[in-house]
Amino acid sequence: MEAFKILPVLKKKLAFLSGGKDRRSGLILTIPLCTEQTSMEELSATLDYLLSIPSEKCKARGFTVIVDGRKSQWNIVKTVVLMLQNVIPAEVSLVCVVKPDEFWDKKVTHFCFWKEKDRLGFEVSVLEVFCFSGQRVFEKFTKESTSLLDELIVINENEKGSQAEKDRSSESNILPSFDPETVLQTGHELLSELQQRRFNGSEGGGGGGTAWSPMDDELLAQPQVMKLLDSLREQYTKYQEVCRQRSKRSQLEEIQTKVMQVVNWLEGPGTEQLRTQWGIGDSIRASQALQQKHEEIESQHSEWFAVYVELNQQIAALLSAGDEEDLMELKGLQQQLSDACYRQASQLEFRQNILQSAHEFHMTAQDLSQQLDGLLGMLCADVAPADGAAIQQTLKHLEEKLKSVEGALQSLREKGQVLLDQMSTQTSFSYGKDVSIENKENIDHIHSVMEDMQLRKQRCEDMVDVRRLKMLQMVQLFKCEEDASQAVEWLGELLDALLKTHIRLGDDSQETKVLLEKHKKFVDVAQSTYDYGRQLLQATVVLCQSLRCTTRSSGDTLPRLNRVWKQFTVTSDERQHRLEMAIAFHTAAEKILRESPELAELMVDVEAYEEVETVGKGLLDRLTVPVIFPDGSEQFFGSPGDMASSAESIRERMKLVEEKRFLQEELVTLQRERKT
Repeated sequence: MEAFKILPVLKKKLAFLSGGKDRRSGLILTIPLCTEQTSMEELSATLDYLLSIPSEKCKARGFTVIVDGRKSQWNIVKTVVLMLQNVIPAEVSLVCVVKPDEFWDKKVTHFCFWKEKDRLGFEVSVLEVFCFSGQRVFEKFTKESTSLLDELIVINENEKGSQAEKDRSSESNILPSFDPETVLQTGHELLSELQQRRFNGSEGGGGGGTAWSPMDDELLAQPQVMKLLDSLREQYTKYQEVCRQRSKRSQLEEIQTKVMQVVNWLEGPGTEQLRTQWGIGDSIRASQALQQKHEEIESQHSEWFAVYVELNQQIAALLSAGDEEDLMELKGLQQQLSDACYRQASQLEFRQNILQSAHEFHMTAQDLSQQLDGLLGMLCADVAPADGAAIQQTLKHLEEKLKSVEGALQSLREKGQVLLDQMSTQTSFSYGKDVSIENKENIDHIHSVMEDMQLRKQRCEDMVDVRRLKMLQMVQLFKCEEDASQAVEWLGELLDALLKTHIRLGDDSQETKVLLEKHKKFVDVAQSTYDYGRQLLQATVVLCQSLRCTTRSSGDTLPRLNRVWKQFTVTSDERQHRLEMAIAFHTAAEKILRESPELAELMVDVEAYEEVETVGKGLLDRLTVPVIFPDGSEQFFGSPGDMASSAESIRERMKLVEEKRFLQEELVTLQRERKT
């Protein structure tokens, strides 16, 4: 068959002789099936042409036909294998079918070529993709693993050099061209595939069929892959250690850089922020503004303190790893970072304490100032108390106010002293400068506030003393007025008692004299009461002049006192006259009515009888006359019954005297008759 007749078919390369031979020195015929539909006629023509090329001697060794079915469907593969039976059954000794992944498991179970050998006339071996594509996988693995191995050796050897070389190498890219994990995985999969194929071949021989024998390349690939894997694992282990060391150095350098950033900021801008904040303010609002500014500074510091916490945890983790070569350096970094952060935190806390104490000092000063203003307002206001109880309440309120001011001033002194003590210790937190000038201004302000409050408190105390004296005088004034009114009431009660209870005139001269003595004492009591009331009213006048005020009761108390006293004087005089007349009456009557035996025959003068009669009638007449007061009003002693009882006693005495007189007259008449 001439080639030019089927040249268009040959150009399609439906089959070809590659020139390779199998172990039996047989030629290898390759049929690469494609995705397009393959024409069996054209394939048959191509096979006829290709089989006509070798000599008969070569044909006698038999052909190994490779059917590449990776890009074709299984029915076409099956058709091609059956076609080989019809076209060249004698020349074919082995047919190798290359199947695609997952193709054989699904499609070939219904037709097994190795069971059809007797019928087909040749052996059919189904190869997976690896049989022909495995070479490319092996070559790719060999190339990648060799290149990776060389790179890892160079990297690991550089790590053993001097520190300078380490530093230079750390600056360069230490990543190899291929991923070691991927290459190792590929090698393990390749080695596993080779071992599995060899194992499957040995099992096929044990099953009674023709044993599959791996080719020489496959036999040589397995130890080569194992050797490459061993070397690669060894170098990769070293490379991992190199990466770990470099990562540790990189982490250490990164930590060192961050530590220096934190330390430099704290000792630079952070310290400068605190250096500019030294005042305490002159009021609550000013101290609050300073506290707000300090909170902003603390907020900025808190961000760096958070970095410090994170760095400290990282350093602690590295220290726990136990690498002695970096132990001293890590501890030094940790100590440097901790010193800077604790020093700055102490300065922040000290400044916060200063501002808090200053705020409390200003609050106490403002509260004390308000209390002093309120006390001064009370002292400057006019006082018009209604009575002594109101004055006592006002005095109590003043004392409470003054006591509260004293407590607030004492609290201000204590808080000021605390603030001064804190500022005196600021030298150790002076941020490298002399703070005596700034502190002097703050100290002068604190002393000025305390001295000003002390002076204001002293002025208020002086005014409280004056107000207290005035209040006490007003209390005395009200007390005098009340006592004077009480004296008037007492005098009125004495007058009432004199009129209603001092009625009896006595049954004899002795009893009447006793009543007269009691009356004089009663009058003395009334006189002392009147004098006491007069003295109280005179004291009221003096107090009013001292206080420059007029009272509401002193104007009518004195007239009332004088009016009652005059009434009492008139009544007591009347009572005394009646008692004196009663004494004269009883004395005269008793001289006449003596019953002594020696005086039985004693004759009484007529004048004595007339005296008794005259005094008795006069006394009876006086009992019927009321007491006439200076204002024209009248008042009787006792009730009418009391007056009748006293008059009846006098009349009985007068009756006895009259009887005595009749007896004497009869006796005289009898004596005259005897003489005549």
